[in-house]
Amino acid sequence: MPAADRTTTLDDGNAAGDPQGHGDDVRAVPLRHPGRWVASALVLVVAVAVASSLVTNERFQWDVVGEYFFSSAILSGLWTTLWLTAVSMTIAVVLGIVIALMRLSPNPVLKGGANFYTWFFRGTPLLVQLIFLFNISALYPVLTVGVPFGPEFFDIPANDILTPALVAIIGLSLNEAAYMAEIVRGGINSVEHGQTEAAQALGLRRSVIMRRIVLPQAIRVILPPTGNETISMLKYTSLISVIAMPELLYSAQVIYSRTYETIPLLMVASLWYLIVTSVLTLGQAYLERRTSRHRRTTETFLGGLLRRLRPHDTRVAAGRERP
Repeated sequence: MPAADRTTTLDDGNAAGDPQGHGDDVRAVPLRHPGRWVASALVLVVAVAVASSLVTNERFQWDVVGEYFFSSAILSGLWTTLWLTAVSMTIAVVLGIVIALMRLSPNPVLKGGANFYTWFFRGTPLLVQLIFLFNISALYPVLTVGVPFGPEFFDIPANDILTPALVAIIGLSLNEAAYMAEIVRGGINSVEHGQTEAAQALGLRRSVIMRRIVLPQAIRVILPPTGNETISMLKYTSLISVIAMPELLYSAQVIYSRTYETIPLLMVASLWYLIVTSVLTLGQAYLERRTSRHRRTTETFLGGLLRRLRPHDTRVAAGRERP
């Protein structure tokens, strides 16, 4: 081994042949990583170049950015983006849980319907779904409420009820529910099946098992991707600008279509998106810490249940003996 590659050295006393070895002086030599220094230097160069461009390029028009950053039109669009994200994500989570339970059901009809739902909404682009829903009145100009193949109670013109806001909520919720269903299903499957069998041996109902044992443990797996999907939902709301709903991006577009200050208004929208996503990221981290503490509480509850099992029930839960 070359001397330059050695990680220890000996002092001169040992090199002189000290028979007792009292002169040994072991010294750790840190490994050299020249690639890291080169990569760090490149990153710093790029960062300085970007910062210099942002400051020195007058075409960014930062004075215009500051002028419109807190304008009423932009803040109104921001509020629309926020409530649309909250409503759509709430509906998507609830619907996703229902679809996930349907996919886990032994009933072939429920399972087939859930599989078709996830296949369709994950297989077609969200933008196409929004445009299709916005023009659904071409297929169904009148929405009828009544009994199938029976009497009709009343009719509603589709254009009267399918406003841009309702189309946006329906489109975003249905699309996101397909992804949430897979996230919830994966979280439920991550919980060890033996725990469910042990709880069933105690005579607990399926709803209690799901609420007290399975879901509290599955939430550790469900929560991180749900936070990511919430952040994605915030950005997906920009797609509803195609149906002329005044969310954040559309509000910026309306202004720069009048003033022709395209770049500054896009910078305003981008900065607000960055601020909100940063807040959501902090909230996600806080919820993950709380969930970790809740997991310990759930494990204590589950341990108490298992201690209540009699030896006969333990054999039943393990599948070694019939009840």
